[in-house]
Amino acid sequence: MSAGRRVGVREPVDAVRDVVALVAATGLALTPLVPVYGVSAVLPALVGGVVLGTAVTLVAAARRWSALVVVALLVGAYALAGGALAAPTTTVGGVLPTPATFLALARGAASTWKQVLTLQPPVGTGGTLLVAAFLLALVGTAGALALSLRVRRPAVAALAGVVPLLVLVGSIVLGTRTPPVPPAAAGTALVALVLTWAAWRTGRWRPRRVVATGALAAVAAAGGLLGGPLVVADQPRVVVRDEIVPPFDPRDYPSPLASFRRLVKLDDTVLMTLDGLPDGARVRLATFDRYDGVVFNVAGDGSAQASGEFRRVGDRLDVAARGERARVEVTVGDLQGVWLPTVGLATSVDLGPATDDLRYNDATGAAVVTSGVREGMTYRLDVVVPDVPDDDTIGGAGAASVVQPASQGVPQAVAVAAADVARDAGTPVQVARAISSYLADEGFFSHGLTDAGDHPSLSGHGAKRLADLLAGQTMVGDGEQYASAAALMIREMGLPARVVLGFVPGSGDDEEGDGDVAVPTDDDGAVEIRGRDVQAWVEVAFAGHGWVPFDVTPPQSRTPDQEQEETDTDPQPQVVQPPVLPPDRVTPPEDDTEQPQAEDPAADDSALARWLRIAAWAGVGLGGVLVLLSPLLVVVALKARRRRRRRRAADPVRRVAGGWDEVVDTARDMGGAPPGAATRRETARAWATTIVGGHPAVAARVEALARRADRAVFAAGTPDRSEVDAYWADVDATVGALRGTLPWRRRVRAHGSLASLRARRAVAAAARADRDRATRTTAVPGRGPRRAGRPRRGGR
Repeated sequence: MSAGRRVGVREPVDAVRDVVALVAATGLALTPLVPVYGVSAVLPALVGGVVLGTAVTLVAAARRWSALVVVALLVGAYALAGGALAAPTTTVGGVLPTPATFLALARGAASTWKQVLTLQPPVGTGGTLLVAAFLLALVGTAGALALSLRVRRPAVAALAGVVPLLVLVGSIVLGTRTPPVPPAAAGTALVALVLTWAAWRTGRWRPRRVVATGALAAVAAAGGLLGGPLVVADQPRVVVRDEIVPPFDPRDYPSPLASFRRLVKLDDTVLMTLDGLPDGARVRLATFDRYDGVVFNVAGDGSAQASGEFRRVGDRLDVAARGERARVEVTVGDLQGVWLPTVGLATSVDLGPATDDLRYNDATGAAVVTSGVREGMTYRLDVVVPDVPDDDTIGGAGAASVVQPASQGVPQAVAVAAADVARDAGTPVQVARAISSYLADEGFFSHGLTDAGDHPSLSGHGAKRLADLLAGQTMVGDGEQYASAAALMIREMGLPARVVLGFVPGSGDDEEGDGDVAVPTDDDGAVEIRGRDVQAWVEVAFAGHGWVPFDVTPPQSRTPDQEQEETDTDPQPQVVQPPVLPPDRVTPPEDDTEQPQAEDPAADDSALARWLRIAAWAGVGLGGVLVLLSPLLVVVALKARRRRRRRRAADPVRRVAGGWDEVVDTARDMGGAPPGAATRRETARAWATTIVGGHPAVAARVEALARRADRAVFAAGTPDRSEVDAYWADVDATVGALRGTLPWRRRVRAHGSLASLRARRAVAAAARADRDRATRTTAVPGRGPRRAGRPRRGGR
């Protein structure tokens, strides 16, 4: 179809092609939103938005309605269909909108973007979270189709191809680390589709350009699909939601593990009541993986895999682990702080009015409430309690690929004890089991509560306390010390380990540690968690099995006093013993929480590293641009070499003639080939009405150059150097003036045009053929050889 025909009424088949191409491009651009919400949750909103946007635009184009009417129809479609597709919880029966629906849609159009970015995927369908996906589909589809179907100028209508690219940018900003379609493949396919459609829409798609276009597409695809992964290597994909600093930082609060003894002192106090707790399930309060020589705490280093990265979550959470599913209702008793008790891995958390204060960490299964837990608070958990594999099931599985912060201030006794205990272990699970068994079997239990008659035992788990535990004459402590020591020892052996503080129902009454004890319940059969049920254990990550718990604390019945009684039953020979020096008196601290003062580590000046990363990414981007521009750069380089040869020719006459040839080649690239068998002046006069029509000053300069070139070629004598330089200066000015008559897009195309290179190649081939004919000789009797033909008279 010609360009003139496109300005008028277009054929229906052309409109159908526009709709198919742009709808397909918009659908591909929306794919990064699928893992943000989940397939079943977001698919109705995306499909509904695309269908509504297409229908409104097609009807408006067929009826020739104004742009204002189109906008009004889109707003009406958003209000009427948005309830069912984007805010179903505000409708009647999930379909009929209510006044609350219209209010929610109006607010959601501005607030939903922040909500989606600050929630942990999948965000679910609560509130107006689907408004972002619905708006991107509706507005993106309508904008692209309206621009293509309503604009008459093909060059402007082709800009509709930019709209899917903008939708892709919006989807990527809201997206996750693992989109369903790899970014390199999605971007390459989308750009190829949009460029092909834009070339067809402007009427510039030609069969002879298929080979060149295919070569350029192959270079771009190879650079994106093959070069991209090589450059990025193992670097994680940068996602906006992972870079947003959460408003809640648990490091602003003391580590709950340092309050272990305070919870123990509550003894018979009911801290919480759980209804529906599965048999054998534990209650998690907090998980720690960062040790600084003073205390175990959450990492909170800003990455989504950190134990301290707590984010707002939607009404549904994805859990890949297998295990028993249950619904647990929790009623908080005498428990304080911001840490929310959880069970297993939550698939949903319903805090009622306090839901907006919930922050969850799906890497550890821990949760916090920014407003703090309070007595009488009731909430519901839908959970999966993962199956705990035994040692035989784990077998020879290696350590899982888990990133943990480096430990600091670890005492030397930890490494010595770990190497000595696990020296005969083979597989990773045998290493973890050997360390946990050593501490549980060789250590002694004591909370160090003097009023309860416990054996002296200091609280805390700083470097000195752990060194005394492992290198002293007798290992004495409770879960706080044993879990901390076990985690550090296991990490010294190259396995990822972390400490968990929580509650094991009935463990406070299980003095023998065999688990044979009745779990306390209330009148309704709900499980009661008391202060004496507090426990700390270790979790170790194995490939293919996830985090596996290990109990490392000796049973409460194993005390140093018991060891002394067992030793006294074995009579010793009556020999004179040297006097025994009295042991140093142990003075318990006034507070059960060890609070050593440590200097903050020096801040890491990462400005240089940041600039190096910026420079690296800039280099990658520049390299990609150079790859895409390589065909144009090659053509420009060839033309520059040709111009340099012409200007540096040995013969002054040839240099002047070369200047005129430079003007001719510039005109060829602009689409103005010189007339056949015309002189220089005839060519200049012909161009005055074609390529430079409407620019008489430029035409006059071209004709002046033609006269000066004829004078230099045909006049007697040889032009001097100053005349040649002045001529080339005028050539450069005229070439610039010729290109200045073109719009910027045609000017760029003229720079990259191959017309002059192909024409010069054809002229060179014809000249070689003439020379071959001129040098062929004909045998004439009685005469010498003569040239077969007369040389042509040159001079354009």
